[in-house]
Formats: sequence, C-alpha cells, structure tokens
Amino acid sequence: MTEPRPEQEYFAHLAQGRFMLQRARGSGRVFFPPRVAEPVTGARDLQWTPASGRGTVYATTVVRPKPPQAPYNVVLVDLAEGPRVMSRVEGVAPEAVRIGMAVTARIGMHDGKAVLLFDPAGE
Repeated sequence: MTEPRPEQEYFAHLAQGRFMLQRARGSGRVFFPPRVAEPVTGARDLQWTPASGRGTVYATTVVRPKPPQAPYNVVLVDLAEGPRVMSRVEGVAPEAVRIGMAVTARIGMHDGKAVLLFDPAGE
C-alpha cells in the first residue's frame, strides 16, 4: 500500500486551477500545510475541500534583492477557514501591503509551477 502524498495532492489541485484545503471529517477542522493526519488528534479521516480564497494579512515584510531584481513582499495570511499560509500579495507595491489588509487568493505561475498568490480584495 502506498502512503498518501498530501503535499503532492495540494500542488496537483493548484495545477488544475483549484485552491483546496484539507478538512478532518470528524472535527470539521481545516488545516494547512497538507498532512496525512489531523494535527493534535491524529485522525486520518481527511478530505479535500475548496477554499473560499478570502484572507487577511497577518504579517508582511519586504525582501530587497540585489538589482536588477525588484523588491517583493512575503506575507502570512490568515484564511477565512482558519489556517495561516505564507505567500505574496501582488497587484500593489510591496511596501503598500499592510497588516489587516483583506486579500483574495488566486493561482499564479512561478518557474513553471502553479503557486498560491494573493491580490488586495476589492472594497
């Protein structure tokens, strides 16, 4: 029997244009990163569920690489479903990203792979 590969499944969903999170059927708890068992309880009754894509910036920093590379931000986003994820906010200057900013997830490409990104939420 082959062990499940939750991280690979997560990236396969992204590659198909779907932002999915794992949820424990018994508790209803949604968590990230993907894993083979629910944190704390160890329950293995997990399913993939579509994420709303809504979130709030919890923390942000600006990375300033050597020129000619442009500065970019790295953020922690609290998802509406509860988990916290690390990503980037695009569509605004890196310095314009603020703690508490409402954001919306989208799937983008980086180095030929699907990745989770965020844009400022429309007000």
